[in-house]
Amino acid sequence: MSHFDLSELEKELADLREQQHNANFWNDQKTAQKVSQRAKTLEDKLTHYKKLFNRLNGIEELFDLAEDDEGLLTETVEELDELDEKINKLHIDTLLSGKYDACNAIVTVHAGAGGTEAQDWAQMLYRMYTRYCERQGYKTQLLDWLDGEEAGIKSVTFLASGENAYGYLKAEKGVHRLVRISPFDANKRRHTSFASVEVMPELNNDTDIIIDEKDLRIDTFRSSGAGGQHINKTDSAIRITHVPTGIVVSCQTERSQIQNRETAMGMLRNRLAELKEREQMEEAMAIKGEIKKIEWGSQIRSYVFMPYTLVKDHRTGYENANIIAVMDGDIQPFIEDYLQKAL
Repeated sequence: MSHFDLSELEKELADLREQQHNANFWNDQKTAQKVSQRAKTLEDKLTHYKKLFNRLNGIEELFDLAEDDEGLLTETVEELDELDEKINKLHIDTLLSGKYDACNAIVTVHAGAGGTEAQDWAQMLYRMYTRYCERQGYKTQLLDWLDGEEAGIKSVTFLASGENAYGYLKAEKGVHRLVRISPFDANKRRHTSFASVEVMPELNNDTDIIIDEKDLRIDTFRSSGAGGQHINKTDSAIRITHVPTGIVVSCQTERSQIQNRETAMGMLRNRLAELKEREQMEEAMAIKGEIKKIEWGSQIRSYVFMPYTLVKDHRTGYENANIIAVMDGDIQPFIEDYLQKAL
């Protein structure tokens, strides 16, 4: 488990600032950008920590002043509750110490078996995640979209850009189950549907991931999707199969075949990196012992609309009966509970 070492972070920031003041700093622009980005991240983190620390000192002073002033005491308790939430968020951030946790995330939702019902469920999950990203301040970009036969989607892939996007969203990997009265069933029977969620980090350049062109099968096809504003409907869509692993990626949202190929190759590198991290995590969990069942690709959460309303995470036991809020993107408590128990 990671911890927040203030002196180490300050030392690292000082080293980065020294590099930035070097006369030859911008000779290697790629390295310079990485250094500058890391320096800004550290500066923001340290500034945030110091603000929380100063606010805590201020609350201590308010408690001393409050004494018999009930109004001031109530205000102080409210301040303390708000600060507690911010400190908890900082604690969660310290858990995200994996190699790719700070990266952007590429999220893919696949409809399971069940036709229209499952495809509608996949689209509901897609909306849930885009709403979650809005709450977190992440930008989203649609990368690939395959319409359902009558409603919903067969699959969708999108990029979530923001600090620790992969670190948080990787908690969503797995199978999600829906139980509800189907709006597509004239007899109003209860249906169970499934959709799977894949999450991988977006990598700018990971030298550990080497792809041999001989291992690739590349196909082109005509784009089709959610509408003209999303999809360029020409024979420019690209599907790449990595034969050794069986991983398949596709992209159809760029304007040219070359751009789609470049984006798809990036997605493949990301998938291979995620696979590598998954193998390392499974090995670590085997050594650590099974604290909670963290099984990649297994059913992780159920969303029940009937006969009662409940969202339950099967890995941690965390529950929320306000299913409307959850479907509107309020999933951070599920993610944080998972991270605290799994990492």
